[in-house]
Amino acid sequence: MKVTKEKLAENRAALVKTAARLFRERGIDGVGVAEIGKAAGLTHGALYGQFPSKQALVVEALADGMAASQAYMTAPKPYGAPTLADQLDRYLALDHRDNLAGGCAMAASASEIARQGEAVSARLAEGFEEMAGSIQTALKPTTLSADDRARSLTIAAAMIGAVAMARAASKSRPDLSDEIMAAVRRVLGEVGGEGGKPRN
Repeated sequence: MKVTKEKLAENRAALVKTAARLFRERGIDGVGVAEIGKAAGLTHGALYGQFPSKQALVVEALADGMAASQAYMTAPKPYGAPTLADQLDRYLALDHRDNLAGGCAMAASASEIARQGEAVSARLAEGFEEMAGSIQTALKPTTLSADDRARSLTIAAAMIGAVAMARAASKSRPDLSDEIMAAVRRVLGEVGGEGGKPRN
């Protein structure tokens, strides 16, 4: 029985969403294609019918996860575009730290992506620059000598690193994990000209 174009598109979306979640939760190398197919309710043969390789699926899953994170970070507030304080509060929230499967793909996979192919690295770089760009548009003046591009790259990298480090420390040192999140939020607010205190 022939599968319709609509069903193929639905299967592809299911594979991408499932892979994105599992990669964030367990790592790219920690999940096989058969497991992704099964979790999506499909066979691994169906997966290879959609993607020529696991790397091709990684590229698309990473893009999907980063797009979802970017949409969340830049979602309008009642008063307009989110400020830097809004972005910091959203990203450096404890529920984001504690949500491996639903959190930022970059915080979950950045170090692992260094061991992947060039196409995966390119997708991560593209997502990172998009994140930094949204931060740059929200910066306020400071007395720092660094230009806005340098400040936005620093803030984005520190946000990702803070979540990754806080997650790594949370099982054995929850106190340190909380301290990392609070300290980075405070300092990045100062770097961005927003002040250091979160709104909530």
